[in-house]
Amino acid sequence: MAAAITVLHTGGTIASTRTANGATPNKSGEDLIAAVPELESYADIKTAEVVQTPSFDMDIESLTAIIERTRTAADDGVDGVVITHGTDTMEESAYYLDLVLDLDAPVVFTGAQRRSDEVGSDGPSNLLTAVRAASHERFRGRGGVYIAFDEELHAARDVTKAHTSALSTFVSPDKCPVARFTRESVRVHRDPGSRSASIETTTSADVAMVKTGIGVGAQQVNAALERGVDGIVVEGTGLGNTTSALGDTIRDALEADVPVVITSRCQGGAVAPVYGTPGGGGTLRSQGIIDGGDLPAHKVRLKLMLLIEEYGRADLTTLREAFEASS
Repeated sequence: MAAAITVLHTGGTIASTRTANGATPNKSGEDLIAAVPELESYADIKTAEVVQTPSFDMDIESLTAIIERTRTAADDGVDGVVITHGTDTMEESAYYLDLVLDLDAPVVFTGAQRRSDEVGSDGPSNLLTAVRAASHERFRGRGGVYIAFDEELHAARDVTKAHTSALSTFVSPDKCPVARFTRESVRVHRDPGSRSASIETTTSADVAMVKTGIGVGAQQVNAALERGVDGIVVEGTGLGNTTSALGDTIRDALEADVPVVITSRCQGGAVAPVYGTPGGGGTLRSQGIIDGGDLPAHKVRLKLMLLIEEYGRADLTTLREAFEASS
């Protein structure tokens, strides 16, 4: 019996064509499925429209709608869910779902770097890879959220978009793809399944992201505190360090019971509390900053938003332990 796969459509380049005002998502999910007749060799497919937006304009409300439709499909007994999505924030949406969902059915995001009306459009190939992954016996019943792109399958927690326009844009720094697909077969390199601890909530928490660099001062954190944010994510340098001025104002935020997580702008490796200067990672850790591990700032932000919603800001120790235990 063929696998039952639901394809949820959210827009992005894969659904876009050129218009007088520039590229715009205007193709339906049915259009995308019809362009890849090979799909019927792997699964019985149903498709549904969720939103129609470029991913750089994706919001929490849209993600909540995607989650609800994914849960409904899983409750209906599908073997897997494929989500077409723009590439700009695909890794964020995939990671958010990996944090929130706990399903047996695999969820596979895919999209395109080139529109369907461009030479060498990669959308059909990527969609085929996604359906093959969601319907494959090695992944059925194992859950997890993935990105399928350029004949590779990446875990949502680990994957990032590394190039603005290359077809092989998605990589998993310090790790390898979960699987690679050929015309005839699939080679699985890592165990299928989620790599994120499930957080059973959605969020409306306000978490700011700030960056350090040469000469960066306190303005970003001060502005966030004046706005009354629920939390702050700091993208540090190297092992997770900041300028002295930024370090001083991070201390102020922590003393005001605002949770702060430190990450690194490096694509590979994890933060570590080594340096003892005012903005050094060791000093920040002694003051109570949360260790972001090897997650990039944009994924840390989503995780912190969810944990604040679940635990609140009242007990920073509990929040820190929850964040670091599942990082």
